Amino acid sequence: MRTSTAPKEKDMHERKIDRRTMLKAAGGVAAAGVGVAALDRRADAAPATFTHPGALHNWGDLNRAKVRVAAGDDPWLSGWNRLTANSRAQSTWTPRPQATIIRGGTGENYGILYNDIHAAYQNALRWWVQGSTAHGDCARDILNAWSATLTSVTGNADRFLAAGIYGYQFANVAELMRGYSGFDLARFKTMMLNVFYPMNNSFLVNHNDACITNYWANWDLCSMNSILAIGILCDDAAKYDQAVNYFKNGAGNGSIKHAVPFVYDDQGLAQWQESGRDQGHTMMGMGQMGAFCEMAWNQGEDLYGYDNNRFLKAAQYVAKYNLGQDVPFTKYTWGTGQNCAYQEHTVISSASRGQIRPVWEILHFHYTRRKNLSVPYISAMAAQVRPEGGGGDYGSTSGGFDQTGFGTLAYAK
Repeated sequence: MRTSTAPKEKDMHERKIDRRTMLKAAGGVAAAGVGVAALDRRADAAPATFTHPGALHNWGDLNRAKVRVAAGDDPWLSGWNRLTANSRAQSTWTPRPQATIIRGGTGENYGILYNDIHAAYQNALRWWVQGSTAHGDCARDILNAWSATLTSVTGNADRFLAAGIYGYQFANVAELMRGYSGFDLARFKTMMLNVFYPMNNSFLVNHNDACITNYWANWDLCSMNSILAIGILCDDAAKYDQAVNYFKNGAGNGSIKHAVPFVYDDQGLAQWQESGRDQGHTMMGMGQMGAFCEMAWNQGEDLYGYDNNRFLKAAQYVAKYNLGQDVPFTKYTWGTGQNCAYQEHTVISSASRGQIRPVWEILHFHYTRRKNLSVPYISAMAAQVRPEGGGGDYGSTSGGFDQTGFGTLAYAK
């Protein structure tokens, strides 16, 4: 009979006390589950010792969800019910691992991968919150099946999206399941380092041999997320630093000053790079950058507030416009293709305006609960989505699986 490897109550209590004693010195970061080593590290460097779990989820938030769901408290209970209703959150899910995943071009099969990843993620959450070994075993078995099988991700340029989005999501499931009985973490790390990271790195360095501005912010961001998550999973300081340094100083559109090119400080708003394209991809950007900031936060680094809350202002901007209100817009210009052919957006796009995506709860709870800031537009968007679902709740196409979701359950405070 296999036993659950959830942290023992004594260990949980000791870790909780450690975090509580750090609260004032860490300016509230400790409450998010960040360890002493992360808080004591020098600026602009990876933690000397990584905190685990410490990617999209920290121990404190996971334990809070567990306690609150058991007590029947909302909004956690509503978030839990949304999770358990999803067909991918069932312990009977059977993985279909592939040796080669193709996104873009002939023979596309990447839907198999994202469905299995989200099934693993949702079962992992159920194990953490409910303690059900059946769900823990299901998540473990999905991870083991893929790490024993997958050797390549290919296709047209979209292969880089697959390597980025599914790379960071996969690494996050493994981070939740590390230490679980029977999970081959070493083999899974090898898959992440040999299959996903080289593609993530290649994209950020070469951008598929295109003009540096050719690809939208989300292309960089998903690669950055994957590198950051792999760095945390593998305790790899160089990869962690690579991702964070790109966020701060990268030449591509995923870095903070390129993703948020114009700031309207008098209104507390900032324009997002894809705002003139459409609102679906713009909201995807909120999810991608939000995930990046959360993973860094759980290792002791506040990128949510970096550069005078630049991302907060962009999220407020996107939320305000998608609530049906007016926002300023500055002409945005860029170069495309290999020769950087001139392009411009002169007005904000109304395409997909008001679309619902599971990206707002993580932002709402960070800014309002951790930082005690007023973010009315973000909060209003979060209220529209609450209780937040995840993969499978927002359509069957890939866009419905761009975020792991379930932020009401996972991030409420």
